[in-house]
Amino acid sequence: MTRLGAVSYLNTKPLIHGLKEALGPGDSLTLNLPSRLASQLRSGELDVALIPSVEYFRGDGYQIVSDAAIACRGPVWSVRLVSRVPVKQIKRLALDEGSRTSAAMVRVLLWQMHGLKPETTVLSMEQSPESVDADAVLIIGDRAMHPERGVYNEIWDLGDRWCRYTETPFVFAMWVARPGIDTDDLVDILQRCRDAGVEAMESIARTHAAAHGLTNEDLYRYFAENLHFQLGESERAGLRRFRDGCEALGLLDTKTTESIEES
Repeated sequence: MTRLGAVSYLNTKPLIHGLKEALGPGDSLTLNLPSRLASQLRSGELDVALIPSVEYFRGDGYQIVSDAAIACRGPVWSVRLVSRVPVKQIKRLALDEGSRTSAAMVRVLLWQMHGLKPETTVLSMEQSPESVDADAVLIIGDRAMHPERGVYNEIWDLGDRWCRYTETPFVFAMWVARPGIDTDDLVDILQRCRDAGVEAMESIARTHAAAHGLTNEDLYRYFAENLHFQLGESERAGLRRFRDGCEALGLLDTKTTESIEES
């Protein structure tokens, strides 16, 4: 019996398309917030989880088990830095509490591009970005797709900034197993479900678009043009670059012992 967990966000839908039905007898799949999945994997409540890449870095003995991932090779649309001041003048930064990887990503970019280490605070799920006491705000998901107009001095698409600055893709999440878990049977299942989900992106978009305030066409383009679902050699290079940036800023209290190399 293998207990799997996946992020409950929209960008996960193509990866888990048909996954519950494809799992073996006794296997289970639960959906949850990224922070909770990371905690459950660490505590042993889950065996395999689609977790934020920064939580993979923090794991002890974690292993990537599939080339199915959530990544981008350019603008991502759903992860943005919105700033009331020119970015070089940011002193206080609010971080969306729904994100761990993007929160680390924006701090790495601000430090590497501009030498900035702003004070940070939390933007809760209930708060609007416009109400928080900060020079700039990291926002993700639906509210990043439709920021308020006429409020901000600069808006960054963080996928675009990362890819242009580092010349590598950015990996937001991947399938990871805790130590001692046999994942041989899962590898093919996870990759087949990813492939099926990519083929079914139009129907997935029709199912979920309206609930998120999007047209079917908008959501299909988000899946097809803004996201990338393959963990290849260039994505692993991006992971190494991100891990190095996190380590330089002291954002990792522990670090995975697995080498991020092409398997």
